[in-house]
Amino acid sequence: MGTDWRARSVVVTGATRGIGRGIAELFAARGAAVAVTGRDEATAGKAAEELAAATGGRVTGIGLDLRDPDAIEALAAEAERRHGHVDVVCANAGVFPEKRLREMTAADVDEVLAVNLRGSILVTKAFLPAMERAGHGRIVLTSSITGPVTGYSGWSHYGASKAGQLGFLRSAALELAPAGITVNAVLPGNVRTEGLAGLGEDYLRRMTASIPAGRLGETADIAHAVLFLASDEAAFITGQTLTVDGGQTLPESLDALA
Repeated sequence: MGTDWRARSVVVTGATRGIGRGIAELFAARGAAVAVTGRDEATAGKAAEELAAATGGRVTGIGLDLRDPDAIEALAAEAERRHGHVDVVCANAGVFPEKRLREMTAADVDEVLAVNLRGSILVTKAFLPAMERAGHGRIVLTSSITGPVTGYSGWSHYGASKAGQLGFLRSAALELAPAGITVNAVLPGNVRTEGLAGLGEDYLRRMTASIPAGRLGETADIAHAVLFLASDEAAFITGQTLTVDGGQTLPESLDALA
């Protein structure tokens, strides 16, 4: 028997577009009550309306500034108030500005770490009381192959933030296991999103050529991995990472794909 998502409440941060939106769409389509966040109420509300219309599901929007610890605590309280309980938290929100190390400022580093790394930690912490009241919980972080597995020029601060997420999840998984709360992460490769499209057609062609599966990932590819890690069937999995990259990290060079 599979997980009955109709009885579950899910929060997805950074779900107004890209991977987060794909995650929220799949959970809503499966019947879960879903709260999506964006940087402001209007953007989050519009995304929620669109997702509800597309899936026929129960979707609500909540504004969130991940740089504000008080706003994160307020998100947890509001999500529990609206849904009565919180079962799954997908800490997906992130930023990935390109900046070469020689031009990088302390402010550039702080911005990326505040959203990607500190945000993931504080979101996890904020939802612990609700999950402890529910007697179980699933936390799924959206990390990346960049940082934990690979490197890419211009994204050293981003890579550091994504590698840092994995250091956090392993210790958090140990702490939270006795409470029935699992903490895992997905590591997407290159996924077709608005952000990726903004890097240009040449980048997309080169990335596609480096993926053994012969295509870029789709948001649904990541969403199904998250759905599994959030399910009852994954109750015995914690502190783990799942790479979803079409085999991109396998070849030692493009010659291996010939």
